[in-house]
Amino acid sequence: MKIKLIQIGKTEEDYLKIGTDKYLTRLQKYLPTEVITLAALKNVKSVPIDQQKEMEGCLLLDKLEATDYVVLLDEKGREMTSVDLAGFIQNQMNTSIKCLCFVIGGPYGFSPKVYQRAQMKLSLSQMTFSHQMIRLLFLEQCYRAFTILRNEPYHHL
Repeated sequence: MKIKLIQIGKTEEDYLKIGTDKYLTRLQKYLPTEVITLAALKNVKSVPIDQQKEMEGCLLLDKLEATDYVVLLDEKGREMTSVDLAGFIQNQMNTSIKCLCFVIGGPYGFSPKVYQRAQMKLSLSQMTFSHQMIRLLFLEQCYRAFTILRNEPYHHL
């Protein structure tokens, strides 16, 4: 199995870049992991939010394969513990899916077409974080999930 993370907009803050690179490198020791960063929309202040979501949605959908299992990182998604996330990932590996694809949308969320394409919505917290911070938190949690699955000492029960 492969993990793919698709995100809108680049990471601006150096401390977040360092952190995401650190956990991406660690995660790649367990399985192939790809991060796809799509350019943020430009000159859209006068464009209605629904139209912006549709524009981003088209960009996101173009990066998905028909066989991808798609999980949207969404504030209204299901919350899990780290152990639950590890179990979810293990279950996906057991079903022989080729690619588990996580998606971080733009500032206004996802278009209806992206919601329709997804198999699941996952929330990392009830609190609100910047999209750039969520990238770091998500990659750390994926790494943590694999250390749990391998019974490695990173996660303390």
